Amino acid sequence: MGVFTGTVTPSLCHYVQTFRVQQDRLFALDAEMDFTEQFFISLETFFTSMGEWAVVTGASEGIGRAYAFALAERGMNIVIMSRTKSTLDQVAKEISNSTGQKVRVIIADFTDENIFGEVEEQLKDLCVGVLVNNVGILPSFIPYRFLESEDLDQTITKVINCNVKTMVKMCRMILPQMDKRRKGVIVNISSGIASVPFPLYTLYAASKIFVERFSQGLQAEYENRGILIQAVAPFGVCTRMAGYQPPNSVTFLPEDFVKNSLQYLRAGNKTHGSICHIVLGWILQCIPLKVLHSDSLLQGMQNYVKKTTQPAASGTSFKEP
Repeated sequence: MGVFTGTVTPSLCHYVQTFRVQQDRLFALDAEMDFTEQFFISLETFFTSMGEWAVVTGASEGIGRAYAFALAERGMNIVIMSRTKSTLDQVAKEISNSTGQKVRVIIADFTDENIFGEVEEQLKDLCVGVLVNNVGILPSFIPYRFLESEDLDQTITKVINCNVKTMVKMCRMILPQMDKRRKGVIVNISSGIASVPFPLYTLYAASKIFVERFSQGLQAEYENRGILIQAVAPFGVCTRMAGYQPPNSVTFLPEDFVKNSLQYLRAGNKTHGSICHIVLGWILQCIPLKVLHSDSLLQGMQNYVKKTTQPAASGTSFKEP
């Protein structure tokens, strides 16, 4: 999601200004952290040691596509999953041509109720070492109150199916073979806005909290079985779901975000994926909820997003194509 920086209240301005003053120092710190090369895993051999295949949902564009490329570049064969065959076929061709790795395509609309039997059938013979649960749906880029959502009952079903059920069912499919081999990696994509109760994106943010709690609980259960499970909660990433906010000091291109986030794979059961996003999370949690939930701030956020969103995007659900 794009980061709202409108000047609505003095308190919020203070936190934003504090972040901006420290921003250059933080990036300098990030560049100087040579110890990370020693502390964090050797990505070139680590992933292939987990298994032959990586499975990425929502892989047709954005963060999912970037994970698929990154894992293929590190020697893994890739299964990419989304709902539009033509887009996936093009991504598969690009991955295969650039990396030489095998790529399989599975067509699946994860907002549907009963697709998992077919998905499991297509995955049953593969040794899956990495699972990236990336697919997700944002009901509307324009922030609305819960009851103002169009087709609310249908929206609730789609968000739960895509953002919650899919992650759990994919873990149910892949985790048994990882448990049997005593190794594997599961990355579940959450969102930075889930750091606090987030009005006007209430349903989406709540679904991402489920992603985090499920990931953290599952990691506690299976850590001693050699399986690494992590929730990744980015803030600004330049994707369709975030309205293609232009890249800047806090908004990454998907490829850059994934490159950064993979370095934090052993940094705990949750990460924001980069130094600046970690700091954004700290700042957001330090702002009193009374300020964050004030009518003036909520109205200001709504006005800001409407102003920066193309008219055609208003009221549109954003999901991997």
